[in-house]
Amino acid sequence: MKKLSNDQLIAFGLMGLLLTILFSLTINADEMTHSFKSPSFSGVGTSSHYLTIENQEFNRKKAIADEIKAYQEDLEREAENTTLARFIRNLESRIYAQLSRQLVDNLFGETPSESGTLELEGNTIEYSTDGDFITLKITDADGNTTEITLPIGDFSF
Repeated sequence: MKKLSNDQLIAFGLMGLLLTILFSLTINADEMTHSFKSPSFSGVGTSSHYLTIENQEFNRKKAIADEIKAYQEDLEREAENTTLARFIRNLESRIYAQLSRQLVDNLFGETPSESGTLELEGNTIEYSTDGDFITLKITDADGNTTEITLPIGDFSF
C-alpha cells in the first residue's frame, strides 16, 4: 500500500468538508408528529364515527332478530304440516261440514223442526222459526250474542 502525501490528505479533507457543507445545506428537518387515524382516539369526525358504529350494531341486531323470527316461523310451519296435524284439520273440517249439513236439514229439510239448540266448543247456537223467518241466536263463551234473521223461501240463484 502506498502512503498518501500531505497534499493528498489536505485535498481529501477539503473535499470531505466541502461535501459535508453541500449536503447540510439540502437537508431539511422537521419534528416528528404522530396522530391517530381512528376518530375514537383523535376526536376528528367522532360523531359520524359513533353513528356508523351504532348503525352497524343496530343492523346486526335486527338481522339476528329477523333470523330468529324466521326460524321460529319455519318451526311452526313444520309443526302445522305434519301428517297428524293435516289429518286433524281434515277430520275437523268434515265434522263441521256434517254438523252444518244437519243444521241445514233441520232448518230447511223436508221435515224442518220449529226450534233447536246446538252446543259447539263453548258456543251455543239456538234456532227457531215462525213460518216466515228463521232466527239464529249465537252466544259465545263470554256471553256475547249475535242474532241472525233469515227469510224462508227467498233464497234463489
